[in-house]
Amino acid sequence: MGHFWTVINALHSLAGPTVTLLYPLYASVRAIESPSKLDDEQWLAYWILYSFLTLMEMVAAPVLEWIPIWYQMKVVLIAWLVLPQFRGAAFIYERFVREQLRKYNTRVGKDHYPSDGYNKFAEFVSISPKKVEHEAH
Repeated sequence: MGHFWTVINALHSLAGPTVTLLYPLYASVRAIESPSKLDDEQWLAYWILYSFLTLMEMVAAPVLEWIPIWYQMKVVLIAWLVLPQFRGAAFIYERFVREQLRKYNTRVGKDHYPSDGYNKFAEFVSISPKKVEHEAH
């Protein structure tokens, strides 16, 4: 019975990093290389939510230590966010995050950013390395 628990603990230790990092990293690279934008949205949404969850965990660590099954609940939640059958990350982003961003943008309005400074930044960000390399020659 001791070997069984050792195997279970080893699987448990591997499940978290595999579900939270390894598979999402692999899927993100595949999404970047694919022509579809749908998978890009899923994985960008995942990394936004994963970052938020990690920050929340850091702040709430003293409280979460008292919840004995927090790690298991987190792995199940992240599996829902990650698995392509559910597209949970895209769902959460569309349903909650985007809605909050829209509310924030309507409160701030377009005058929040100086038009010329914002446009210069947007132009800088939109320059692709290939475009810069082509213009240099």
